[in-house]
Amino acid sequence: MLNILLVGSGGREHAMAWKIKQSAKVNQLYIAPGNAGTADLGENIAVGVSDFEGLKKVVLEKAIDLVVVGPEVPLVEGLHDYFLADEQLSQVRVVGPQKTGALLEGSKDFAKKFMARHNIPTAKYTTVTPETLEEGIAFLKEMKAPYVLKADGLAAGKGVLIIEQLEEAEASLKTMLDGQFGAASSKVVIEEFLSGVELSVFAITDGKDYQILPEAKDYKRIGEGDTGLNTGGMGAISPVPFADAAFMKKVEDQVIKPTVEGLQKDQIPYNGFIFFGLINCDGNPYVIEYNVRMGDPETEAVMLRIKSDFVDLLEAAANGTMAEQSIEFDERNAVTVMLVSGGYPGSYENGKVMSGFGDVNDSILFHAGTKQAENDVVTAGGRVIAVSSYGNSMKEALAQSYANAEKIDFEGKYYRKDLGFDL
Repeated sequence: MLNILLVGSGGREHAMAWKIKQSAKVNQLYIAPGNAGTADLGENIAVGVSDFEGLKKVVLEKAIDLVVVGPEVPLVEGLHDYFLADEQLSQVRVVGPQKTGALLEGSKDFAKKFMARHNIPTAKYTTVTPETLEEGIAFLKEMKAPYVLKADGLAAGKGVLIIEQLEEAEASLKTMLDGQFGAASSKVVIEEFLSGVELSVFAITDGKDYQILPEAKDYKRIGEGDTGLNTGGMGAISPVPFADAAFMKKVEDQVIKPTVEGLQKDQIPYNGFIFFGLINCDGNPYVIEYNVRMGDPETEAVMLRIKSDFVDLLEAAANGTMAEQSIEFDERNAVTVMLVSGGYPGSYENGKVMSGFGDVNDSILFHAGTKQAENDVVTAGGRVIAVSSYGNSMKEALAQSYANAEKIDFEGKYYRKDLGFDL
């Protein structure tokens, strides 16, 4: 029986906690820091994801056997390395890559060089620093509009600009290099624009072998019809209709396999999740980005579709025994509709009292930005609740989530009513 510590506080972590709790292998589940929803599944501990000392204390006090890291920031900051270097922690298994592997997400430039080295299909690019600004502008002039500019480092999903006009792209490049996203944009990757439909594919790996999890499609823009500002994600759908067996075979052969083999060739130790942000260009997958953790809100749909014991997969990733595992999917459709605070992704107010939880039927509510305040659950973030449902079709699952999205109430609540419009 395992004592598991899950690091994180969002909808992704609530969904992972929900799935972990279904395993007979779990003794105690702790979530640091967790949210109002994870409190129903295990014990929340008020320690931040980047408080390595605080996490060490929890691991030792609670006799933790397995640490599962939800978000990217502690991985990029080296949480796994911290465990390996500490005498008291070095035997505790961690699911999530060490710092070098986490650069796949922590540096867009590192990821693009990795893909080029291992012949993984991706858009043409160049990397620009303040010193090479003129070369960057020359590269922009060779490209066709729209122009894609990406901050090299972590920018909470907000560091990508897609610009129609050349002059504006040149000006934005300068602004980014001048510190628009802080240290994250001290380098900027300029890419050719690829057109097609995006999807997210996930694998869990021990660094040698892997299992492919259910794929999903998320919706990033705040407005219906994919308009307005980018958010952390307004909802997700799984399975993705065009990702049939033939397409997924291309994904495995051209992207997943060469990525895992590339990590071995480069001698980069890696275990945990790899998220492949892909775009389907005329039936061929191209990599837009890597993430070194599960996606959010995709996890809130993907977890519903994993039939196997999720803890078996987590243990195998940590122990190097992934070759012995198999994975079974639930054939039903699963969708997630994200309820967000009024004003998000701009400025919004927290602390709005929420109601209607008891009226929800046949959906699973994953808390994202919530917290317990005396007898009330109140909003504590831009993305507040993920309403996830099963259905025999995408439409049926969406109808279920939308019916329940209506029942939950808080001041300023907003959600997109057009998910799946492009499928």
